[in-house]
Amino acid sequence: MTNPCISNHTTPPFSHSPAATIGDVLIWAERQLLASPPDLVNYDRAAARLDAEVLLTYVIRSTRTTLFAWPQRSLIPDQCQQFANLIDRRCAGEPVAYLIGQREFWGIELTVSPATLIPRPDTELLVTWALNQFPIGAPCCCLDLGTGSGAIAIALATERPKWQMIALDNARAALKIAAGNSQRLQLNQVQFIQGDWLNSIAAQCCDLVVANPPYIAVNDPHLQCGEVRFEPQTALVAGQDGLAAIDCIIADLMRCLKPGGWVAIEHGWQQAAAVRQRFIHCGLINVASERDLAGIERITVGCRAVTV
Repeated sequence: MTNPCISNHTTPPFSHSPAATIGDVLIWAERQLLASPPDLVNYDRAAARLDAEVLLTYVIRSTRTTLFAWPQRSLIPDQCQQFANLIDRRCAGEPVAYLIGQREFWGIELTVSPATLIPRPDTELLVTWALNQFPIGAPCCCLDLGTGSGAIAIALATERPKWQMIALDNARAALKIAAGNSQRLQLNQVQFIQGDWLNSIAAQCCDLVVANPPYIAVNDPHLQCGEVRFEPQTALVAGQDGLAAIDCIIADLMRCLKPGGWVAIEHGWQQAAAVRQRFIHCGLINVASERDLAGIERITVGCRAVTV
């Protein structure tokens, strides 16, 4: 089936040339990307060049060093056509991560697909907080809710190999991607479970619950713009106010947390106060929000009190 978001208008000047070079195709690609409609993908020159280089290294199965060192290297027609197709799809807004099937998170190359949300650098704040809260040597049973590609669980398992990690998602296709990432990295301590939030989790089993749940309101106009059009809506949208998924987690949270256990949830830039209020209302203590590098309250954390 043809994707209506993908334009097929591009006819690169080198498409029938037997001597198109790396330099030729990169110049063409940069111009195509810079001419893209800004509501689909918004580029400056440096970003356009970088994406062109990433896509070309994917096509020729090489590195960016090769592009810099041998700009006069000729490409075969099949490579030119594959590259032109990828640039055309990128001009329509399709994420580079989906085009090449990979995204880096926490310094780890992860396989991604349209079945998974693309990991964002902002989410690394969740990993940093968890590692600081539970130092090396501290025992921990950690539950990652809505694991997607497995980014959070895999980052934590890499840094804390003695932790017991449970990664949960309700999408079978996403779990398959996450489990594949874990197996490739030989992280045998990560257990993958298909389920709906905390329904399948035993009582008082978690020292730590982390989640990057859907938190965008269903009518948010940003859902119609840029790269998010290609991402799974079930991983993005959470009811009229964007808080439906977080409410589902909180409703069963105290049952699953051990006394003294912690929770950390990522949320939208205007949702911190609402999430703090919900945490306090459900009985959590030490509730606080942490800011990302842009100064935005990105995650909210809380602790279940230790009963005497």
